[in-house]
Amino acid sequence: MRMILEKELDYSDIPLRFSYTGEIFRYNSEADNFISQNGIELIGNSNLVSDIEVLSMSINFSKKIVGDDCFLCIGTIRSSTPNEEEYTRIEKDIPVTIAKIEKSNSVNNFTYVSSIGASIKASSLYLKNKGLVEQELNEMNFTKLSIIRPSILLGKRKYFRLGETIGQYGMLIFSPLMHGRIKKYRPIKAVDVAQSI
Repeated sequence: MRMILEKELDYSDIPLRFSYTGEIFRYNSEADNFISQNGIELIGNSNLVSDIEVLSMSINFSKKIVGDDCFLCIGTIRSSTPNEEEYTRIEKDIPVTIAKIEKSNSVNNFTYVSSIGASIKASSLYLKNKGLVEQELNEMNFTKLSIIRPSILLGKRKYFRLGETIGQYGMLIFSPLMHGRIKKYRPIKAVDVAQSI
């Protein structure tokens, strides 16, 4: 963003695309304070196609996807991606591909945000894809693998999801009654999940 302001770039030709690589400083008493960071920015467009473009570029530059830790939380919704093949590519294929790249580049710690109920035997395509990703991640033998399985996430959303909106309100009503084995189904704020990671 600073580069855009300093160079007074032409905003009329959007979206603007940038890539960068370099060292950044991070305080860590147990490790080298300088770490490498690589990134891609697409400014001026915020739709799903743009997100996929950025991810595709990242995969093409996979040699630069290195580091100590990877946190992966990617997904889409069926209303935006009605094509089942494309939906599965985003929900399953891209996470698995990124994980394989990270593994080949010696990333030790991998964190994946899945979903409660994820299972390769699930009837829901969403939960089945999450389960298939989990299965493949477990077979990759990362030094440390963390799979986060939140229940319904609470917070502002970019896209309206009728079923999930109804589910949120319903779960909030019954949440105080959820104890013991069903306590894990209580809805949770997305920001709380992010902070716990």
